Amino acid sequence: MDTIASLFSFITWPVSWVIVQFHKLYGAIFGDDTGWAWGLSIVSLVVLIRICLIPLFVKQIKSTRNMQVLQPKMKAIQERYKNDKQRQSEEMMKLYKETGTNPLSSCLPILAQSPFFFALYHVLSAIASGKTIGVIDQPLLDSARKAHIFGAPLAAKFMDSASDVSALGASLLDVRVVTAVMIVMMSASQFFTQRQLMTKNVDLTVKTPYMQQQKMLMYIFPVIFAVMGINFPVGVLVYWLTTNVWTMGQQMYVINQNPTPGSKAQDQYLGRLLKSVSAHGEVRGRTKRNTVKRIVSKGPDRNDIERKFITGLAKLGLAAQEDGTVIKSDTALAETEGGAAGRRQQPKRQTKAQRQTGGAKDAGSTESGSKTSLQKQDGSQDDKPKPEGKSASGSSRQAKSGQRKGPQRPKHPSKK
Repeated sequence: MDTIASLFSFITWPVSWVIVQFHKLYGAIFGDDTGWAWGLSIVSLVVLIRICLIPLFVKQIKSTRNMQVLQPKMKAIQERYKNDKQRQSEEMMKLYKETGTNPLSSCLPILAQSPFFFALYHVLSAIASGKTIGVIDQPLLDSARKAHIFGAPLAAKFMDSASDVSALGASLLDVRVVTAVMIVMMSASQFFTQRQLMTKNVDLTVKTPYMQQQKMLMYIFPVIFAVMGINFPVGVLVYWLTTNVWTMGQQMYVINQNPTPGSKAQDQYLGRLLKSVSAHGEVRGRTKRNTVKRIVSKGPDRNDIERKFITGLAKLGLAAQEDGTVIKSDTALAETEGGAAGRRQQPKRQTKAQRQTGGAKDAGSTESGSKTSLQKQDGSQDDKPKPEGKSASGSSRQAKSGQRKGPQRPKHPSKK
């Protein structure tokens, strides 16, 4: 770790200068040698860095969403050119270029933070060793070595020996309790951040290997942080814990205000937006109007959540416009219901048991119907009036098969 930190020594001076400037501010409030002054200086360094990285965070969000959308196409390319790796790579790069997607954009915030992280580690290691570094001269070095956060020195580590900890004026138990709690909090915040992304801000209608990879990272990253955390000084743990909390809050804001289409977060967001429109009769806020504008521009390509939102507006007697506003419309609900009727699905195919049951019912109804028709025919024959002048025997003789109807010719005498 010290070797890696030395590679970023070029940024050590700016990092130490920023910490010292914040220390002057907080030292005037809490005291120069207090852990609050030095700890809040590190927290302020994190906040300053993360504010500067907001544009990269926005690119990370866009890249992550584009990767989710492109997963079905990427899978199709892999299956089509599975025997030609070079052609597969060419088609992948072509797809990235056409859609303006950069797979490395999702790693930009972490890569951009790495130099500051290792520079801070280098500064704290020098403080633990009693060496001046950057703009931290001997008086500032002595002040930093006296600073304790809940009884743990700023430069102490979980794996330090009792002699190293005592040299910094603290007990080994205090150091290990404080560092253990901070490592657990750091890992838990990392897990919650990734879990929040997977459960709320992912399109659940698309099942791709990318989602499985993200799910694995949700469990792997906390373990990595926990293993690495035992070698981090308390000051670095403060830095990384602050970074995780910032990321979690920033991501929570993005999920609530600009969720991924088709996700659970979008369903909740459009539900809140529908309630707001119902209460005020209009779309309030530029961001909300842009959301409605995007939904209207999709037309028939809207997902189920967006169609439910448009239907909800129609039930309120409102219609969304292309500019993101809503107007009163009496025909909106009728048009929505008419469109839904046009998209009515065909009935589901019956199982074999259902078909047999239905066939038995049809046969029974046919049999009963035939019996009824026979009864009607018999009844109609019985109701016919019998012709006068004819006996019943004559009628029975006419009913016999093989005999002619009408008067019979007499037989020849020779045949009697």
